[in-house]
Amino acid sequence: MLNPPINKLMEKVDSRYTLVVATAKRAREIIDGDEKLTKVTSNKPVTIATHEIAENKITYRRLESEK
Repeated sequence: MLNPPINKLMEKVDSRYTLVVATAKRAREIIDGDEKLTKVTSNKPVTIATHEIAENKITYRRLESEK
């Protein structure tokens, strides 16, 4: 079971694609040595990243495409 629940995570982003990209980028930052922004018992970077998203510790912004 995913913790935090997918429904809670989807409230924080506009699409599943955005959730996956934001989680992956943040997990990579954690792997590369960035400080954790939340206290979680897990050491798994993806789990930490999902908790940070659920707790509004990280945000994202969508870039406007050039036309």
